Order: sequence, then structure tokens, then C-alpha cells
Amino acid sequence: MSKGMSKNIYDSIIVGGGPAGLAAAIAAKEKGADKVLILERDNRLGGILLQCIHNGFGLHYFGEELTGPEYAGRFVKQVEDLQIENKVNTMVLEVHRAAENGGFHEVLAINSKDGLMCLQTKTVILSMGCRERTRGALVIPGTRPAGIFTAGSAQRFVNIDGYLPGKKVVILGSGDIGLIMARRLTLEGADVKLVCEIMNYSAGLARNMTQCLENFNIPLKLSTTIVQIHGNERVSGVTIAKVDEHRKPIAGTEEYIECDTLLLSVGLIPENEVSIAAGVSIDSITSGPSVNQNMQTSIPGIFACGNSVHVHDLVDFVTEESFLAGKAAADYVHKAKEKAEDKKEDSVIVQVYPGNRVRYTVPQRLELSKALLEGSADSDESIRLMYRSTDIYRSVNTCVYSGTEQLAHNKKRIVRPGEMQIIELKKAALEKLLKSPQPITVSIEIPEEAID
Repeated sequence: MSKGMSKNIYDSIIVGGGPAGLAAAIAAKEKGADKVLILERDNRLGGILLQCIHNGFGLHYFGEELTGPEYAGRFVKQVEDLQIENKVNTMVLEVHRAAENGGFHEVLAINSKDGLMCLQTKTVILSMGCRERTRGALVIPGTRPAGIFTAGSAQRFVNIDGYLPGKKVVILGSGDIGLIMARRLTLEGADVKLVCEIMNYSAGLARNMTQCLENFNIPLKLSTTIVQIHGNERVSGVTIAKVDEHRKPIAGTEEYIECDTLLLSVGLIPENEVSIAAGVSIDSITSGPSVNQNMQTSIPGIFACGNSVHVHDLVDFVTEESFLAGKAAADYVHKAKEKAEDKKEDSVIVQVYPGNRVRYTVPQRLELSKALLEGSADSDESIRLMYRSTDIYRSVNTCVYSGTEQLAHNKKRIVRPGEMQIIELKKAALEKLLKSPQPITVSIEIPEEAID
């Protein structure tokens, strides 16, 4: 370690000061973690919510409609009230895991005020959020003119910087940010020609389909993609085409659309360079860390939450998940003190796998122990499993199986890939797994399969 580096020991360091990081820091502090630090690369806390000036946030958690800045502001105030230390304009470069025989994790970070810092901590909570896929990931043929933006960057230009990116707009992809920007640009006077989606269903929330497209008469073309971008200095138009069941363009269905701007809303990817470099195991489907029910990664003492684990539809769910990570980190610190007495509790690991019609599940594993299930006979101890469907299905039963035994089930009128679902494992099911641990699967079963 260089002499020029500052050295501090924290109970928990949170990487990222967006909605996930704020909630995790608050939970850790309230659960008894004495020294908590938030590191945020932007110039203020709040993350992506600061540019999301539309309402619709907080319906689940607060029971009222808030804008993004209002939702973030409530948690920033709690951070201030709890006197949680934070450093903005600070970039985390690396996280070094603790040695196998003990010690502290190290977070290497840098800013213009403190310089290069090597911070020691008992726990790390990774909450870096996610990033957008770009044109480079899509390999759309055509020239490289100005006027091509990701939906999130366009949102920042309009809501934060006060610039209108274009006047005639085509949006590729029906993710929530794209749908919201279709409405936002229309309100600012732009002509949104259409939204095209390569899948045969929208990737966004149903409410955004209604409020952002249908209410403004903006066309949505499903099973459609862009096959050519036209223009030299500036986008002059795009060619769209229908696609077959293999998502390949169908010859003869091409249509030219005149536009000066193309927005890409083609998916989000967890921001996980720091996680991967630290040696955290990554789920190949979510592209985020593989976690247990307490949001702990494959490395003891390193937790993850929010969109850096898997992309959420609602910030309310990010908050709930991050509270869980923060509390678990504080518990980890307290339990570390007990290790001096060499108290080891027997625990079993149960892997969680996606089954029929399920794309992924979080958590990817359960770590169960007798201590976890101790309590009164009427205890409502349960573990939530989050999952996404592979398509749109109606009249479904979601079932959790251990071998051939059904541990849990619930009924849903409809499930969509763009809307995360939840099923709970109650105490009785967890006790069965503790006695006879084996992998479990989450499957969607439907009497009559109907796909939109």
C-alpha cells in the first residue's frame, strides 16, 4: 500500500449512491453498522432518478405517486439525518476481496479532493446500477451520422440539460425508458413517428404502454426492427422491416421512415466491471452477481443489490431488495465478532434454477440454517423468489418444486417478460429444504397456453 493513500476502516462501503445504494446504506446504519460510507461517481446522490422527472415512483413503497427526484430526495434526506458519510465525484476503481484467512476488504477509489484512497471495510455493497445497450451491440447497418442516442442519454439532454435531441423521432425498442421518452418528446413538441420492437410483445410495463403510447396515439410496431440507418452528417431516415420467428428480417416488408433522430431503448445491462474484477460469480442470464436470499455474492462479506444484480421494473422493488442487502451486511459485521468464540452454525446451500417458461430467478441460491428458522410456531418467516417469464402467458400457476414435491404455488392472471414476478417460500417449505436439501426450480404452468 502506498504511503500516499488514506487508510480507513468501515463497517460497510456502498459502491454507488443511486436508489439502491441509498437504501442499503440507510438499512445498514439503522441495523447497527457504525461506520458507513457511500461512494458516488456523479456530483450528487440520487442516481438515475434525478433525470426521471415523470411521476409513478413510490406507489408500492410510499403508497403515493412521486417523481424520480422526489423519491430520491426522501432517501437522501434520511442519509443526511443519519449522518451517513458520503463522497461524490468519486470513482471506485477496484474492490479487493479479503484474504481467505480473514482481514478486511479493500476499496480503491479516487477523487480530486482526497486523491487516491485505499479504504478498508468489513463489508462491501455493490450498487452500481446498470447501463444501456448501444448501437455497437446491435450492429445495425448504415452510416454513422449524428442523431443516434440511447433513450437514457436523450432523457438527460431533455430533463437535465434542456436540449431537444431532434424533431422527427423513431424509437427502436419498447423498454420503459423508450416508452417514457416517446411521451416526453411528444410533450416537448417533437414528432415521434413510431416505436418498433423486434419481439412480438412490449418489453415495458403495461401502464407505460397505455400512458405513453396509446394516450398519445404513437404507433407501436411489434415483430419489427431497423435494417438500415440513412444519412451522412445527420440521420435522414431509417428503413424498418418485419421479422420472422427467428427475428430475421422478412424480405419485401421494408418501409422507409423519414426522421432526424433515432433513440435506442434495447435493453439494460448490470454495471459490473468492479464485480467481475473482484472475482464475484456472475449469472450468465442476468449478467449480474449470483446472490443468496440475503443478497450476499459468492464472496463472503460482499453484497449486491438493485440493477447491478438484475434489471428491475420498479424502483420500489429496488428499495426493498437494497434494504435487505443493507441489513444483511450489518448482520455480517455483528456475526464476525462472534467468530472469535468459534461459533459455527451448520447451514445447507440449495440452488435455485429457472424451470419451464422462466427466464431467470433471483436469488440463485438459498443458504439455510436452523438459526434462520428459529422462532415461534406461527412465525411468518419466508423467502421471496423473484423471476421473469420468457413470454406473455395468461391464466398461469407458478410453482416451486423440490424434486417432484411442490413447495409453493400461486396464480397469476397474466405474466409478461417486462414485469418481474414474486413467489414466496414459507417457513414450512424452508424447513423441508433444511431437512432434505436439493435444488429447487421455479416453473410457470398454464392449462391453455396463450401468447400475445
